[in-house]
Amino acid sequence: MTPRHYVLLGFICLVWAANFLAAAWAVDWMGPVTFTVLRFALVLMLVAPFLRWPGNGQWPLLLACCWSMGALHFGLVFAALGRAADVSSVAILMQVYVPMSTLLAVLLIGERIGWRTSAGIGLALFGVCVVGLDPLVLAQLDALLLVLASAFFLALGTVLMRRLSGVGVFSFQAWNALLSLPPLALVAWWLESPQLAVLAAEVPTSAWLAVVYSAVGASIIGHGGFYWLIQRHPVSDITPYLLLVPVLAVILGVLVWGDRPGWRLLAGGALVLTGVLWVTLRGRYRRRRIVSEKAAGL
Repeated sequence: MTPRHYVLLGFICLVWAANFLAAAWAVDWMGPVTFTVLRFALVLMLVAPFLRWPGNGQWPLLLACCWSMGALHFGLVFAALGRAADVSSVAILMQVYVPMSTLLAVLLIGERIGWRTSAGIGLALFGVCVVGLDPLVLAQLDALLLVLASAFFLALGTVLMRRLSGVGVFSFQAWNALLSLPPLALVAWWLESPQLAVLAAEVPTSAWLAVVYSAVGASIIGHGGFYWLIQRHPVSDITPYLLLVPVLAVILGVLVWGDRPGWRLLAGGALVLTGVLWVTLRGRYRRRRIVSEKAAGL
């Protein structure tokens, strides 16, 4: 990659890291599901012109991807941020979606992994157990379970998306918002009963700006820039750098949010990130080996 592309990738990681803080701030004022609804509504308004009808046979897969990566993933992680006292543990634990997606790829689409990748998955999961023993995390186990559930649905959507074809980046974001809004709106009405007049009167401007930041910055600019990069570089060359997201989120959490992570959280987080990096690099090695074998066969 060129230096400018590295700068763009670092900027995207910073934007995604700051999104944890923006969401944590906003959900304190308007509720996590209501925040998710408003976020998706704004995303849909901005990317609706890119909406394109999917190809034949893609509807069930598109719906499953959108509900997994949209309504369930975001609804659960924002709910976790609403219950957690810190953003560091949420940002770290979300990274287990990488080994989860590898396991689901084995179970659902028959991918094969070796003992080295399995060791990386085991290391990441052991790190989750260490994080779970941190006193701060033990005091908010409900948030821990919500994060792990969110990571599972993100992993599931990631695996299902591999079979999705004919749907562009911004078209998928538009469908993701459109298909996620109805179930999320029903849940928000049932659990939080939001009233626009009350929200307009009581929610501070900073919380509304957090909604805009999450929709425009994290979703449209962040994901748009990320997909722009992977159109120009192999995915395996980019994904290891995404581990900067939880690292930056922890730093921002300490500097801005007032997080005080204990040694168990930091040690467990280091194990999680090491395991995730190992799984990512092993996947990168396997893909390059397959390409080399195919080229040699030609």
